[in-house]
Amino acid sequence: MSDTAASLSGRSQTAIEVVSQPDVWEWALSQHGDAAGLPASGERVAVVGCGTSWFMAQSYACLRESAGQGVTDAFTASEFPAGRSYDRVVTISRSGTTTEIVQLLSRTSIPSVLITAVGAGPAAAYAGHEIVLDQADETSVVQTRFATTALLVLRASLGEDLTGAIADARTALTAPIDPTWVEADQISFLGTGWTIGLAHEAALKLRESSQSWTESYPAMEYRHGPISIAQPGRVVWVFGAPPEGLVGDVDATGATIAVSELDPLAHLVLLHRTAVARSEARGLNPDTPRHLARAVILPTDD
Repeated sequence: MSDTAASLSGRSQTAIEVVSQPDVWEWALSQHGDAAGLPASGERVAVVGCGTSWFMAQSYACLRESAGQGVTDAFTASEFPAGRSYDRVVTISRSGTTTEIVQLLSRTSIPSVLITAVGAGPAAAYAGHEIVLDQADETSVVQTRFATTALLVLRASLGEDLTGAIADARTALTAPIDPTWVEADQISFLGTGWTIGLAHEAALKLRESSQSWTESYPAMEYRHGPISIAQPGRVVWVFGAPPEGLVGDVDATGATIAVSELDPLAHLVLLHRTAVARSEARGLNPDTPRHLARAVILPTDD
């Protein structure tokens, strides 16, 4: 564990897990960088998750298609189109116990892989292959390092060199947090292509950890209505390069725009730190967000 993590004695478990991400990413690439069990180029693939895992699925699906490796669709598990034909289903579940994921895997005959932090769980019993990112497991209800580690492994499977992303994540751990990000009464997150999933995830992180008012959109859609709520004291946070003219349009509203040259996944690490800071500023505990549990396990008749 890094010196940064060791210096967090007395802080929330979420804060400790946030700063561990570069170390965990390096471990994951050393153990799972060979992409064993993940889709081969040319396969028609569905990627499925719930909550945070769904947003990571969206990012991977976009990246895989953009890399020319085949049709790749992302679904939340409860909306998976059972009659559609795929060569492989990739499922993501931190706990390996998520009811909708267990049900999907138990009912499909499509070759499948499960990415999880806890091996040999209920979902694993039905998966054709299991990738266990146990060093990315978390105590906090709020997901941070498992989600980013899963997406990092998926990016590596597409042939990406993630050395720069890991270095950027270390930079994100010491980058200054603008007080406006912590104090803003509203934040909108924007992305393009694969970073749209990151925008959705960032908005969810702040809702979970600090009960914040957040929204998220494809960046080009922001000017088609959502910009109407921009004003001084609010933030527009963009993952990846902003579309031409967007910065000027946001500046004209008086809102603060947050952009970064960091790898977008590392920029999400900076958002994680901001989420913890917003939670603490509001007197909340980011480890135990209200109405939420570590995993959603529903009563079933199965």
